[in-house]
Amino acid sequence: MLGVFSVSLGVLLAFALAVLVIYLYLKDITQKKHAILRNYPLIGHLRYFFEQLGEYFRQYFFLGDRDERPFNRSTRAWVYRMAKNEGGVLGFGSTYNLHEAGALLFVNAPFATLESEHQPTPPLIIGEGSCAKPFTARSQVNISGMSFGAISKPAVQALSHGAAKAGCWLDTGEGGLSPFHLEGGCDIILQIGTAKYGVRDEHGQLSDAKLREMAAHETVRAFEIKLSQGAKPGKGGVLPGGKVTPEIARIRGIPEGMDSLSPNRHPEIGNIDQLLDMICHVREVTGKPVGIKTAIGGWQFMNLLTDAVARRGIADAPDFIAVDGGEGGSGAAPQALADHMALSIDEALPRVVDALIEAGLKERVKVIAAGQLVTSARAAWALSCGADFVNTARGFMFALGCIQALRCHTNTCPTGITTHNARLHRGLVVEEKFERVANYCLNMNHEIDMIAHSCGLHHAREFRREHVRIVQADGRSIALNMLYPYPLQRVPA
Repeated sequence: MLGVFSVSLGVLLAFALAVLVIYLYLKDITQKKHAILRNYPLIGHLRYFFEQLGEYFRQYFFLGDRDERPFNRSTRAWVYRMAKNEGGVLGFGSTYNLHEAGALLFVNAPFATLESEHQPTPPLIIGEGSCAKPFTARSQVNISGMSFGAISKPAVQALSHGAAKAGCWLDTGEGGLSPFHLEGGCDIILQIGTAKYGVRDEHGQLSDAKLREMAAHETVRAFEIKLSQGAKPGKGGVLPGGKVTPEIARIRGIPEGMDSLSPNRHPEIGNIDQLLDMICHVREVTGKPVGIKTAIGGWQFMNLLTDAVARRGIADAPDFIAVDGGEGGSGAAPQALADHMALSIDEALPRVVDALIEAGLKERVKVIAAGQLVTSARAAWALSCGADFVNTARGFMFALGCIQALRCHTNTCPTGITTHNARLHRGLVVEEKFERVANYCLNMNHEIDMIAHSCGLHHAREFRREHVRIVQADGRSIALNMLYPYPLQRVPA
């Protein structure tokens, strides 16, 4: 009896399979959207299947350790080792191509700094003399803006606790201040995006009452007015409705389940004077340092900014400028903007620093650099260019366990970092990951100092452009201070 039942079940399954195949065949040859399926029914599906899996096969099986983008396997592995406190030591030589155009070479001193001569890299004060509560920043490397919404609750919690342990700051991103940012007790820079999430009134306008409420938190050390970000200058932030949970909606002050679309710029900031007016207003209301975050497209912005400060007075200058290179991008962005808009940090950073030097503002306005600066060498390059601090988002995402699945915008992140799926959050254990966040930050700072000592410096604040050489297209290197000579400060009229 059992055998007869098994045969009947087998026949039934075979019949169902045959019906399914015939259905798909007829559907493929009659549809008009896909030429491959119309000409090659059934087997044409394999093309789309392998196309979808292609990026993952290339990532793990076919691309070399230095080939992948946006971050190659070698770089990711280095960050993982830093985060796990396993050290950055390798054997049998580097696979870094010293002859490739753009390669970084540091100028080693004939007599390196002895360990007994090492000095701790001093902290810098942001907003000294310009506000009631200036901010003493202790770490050279800090966490760039990633909003609660773009990343998950456990990711924010791990970053908050890790930043507190490492002594670095955590930028909230444009999604507002959540309880999870405050949970670890770390220093916080609260970003004011174009939609004013977290500091807006019921009409979506900037609210002084909300600003005071946010500034009342002792760990909120500064405010950052976001003009643009490297991945998508001229395009506002996008958070799909599927990621706008009741909690996120409450924090941002928007409807639950609806797409969160930020304006492509601040409506009330249409020129440099209006920007400086906003900076002065937020600083007066909060009593804390206020800076800006922006991508750079050329000389015009910095020239207009420094000229306006010269005309209005140094008190109206921003306390810091966070320069985001065009290669930035921890969130979703249109490919046309991500690929082609704004200068790379390699070119943008020296331009910003030079403009501040010429105007005599370099000591007053601190410079923060961001744009794929996830390794100690790239961070040391930025400090050599004239940056005071380095921000990274994706470096800390790797420390949290990111595998570069390229699914940040789909709410299906397999590591639980950029999804609000509670099942996937299980993989991100805060008690484990916050230690990796701290390790990555501390080891980055340690290796930056190590490079400085090899250059004969006492600490990383002594880096200058002559300590770096950049390999050119012909395979020969040139000193960074020859590519970007230090400008002379303009004599006031």
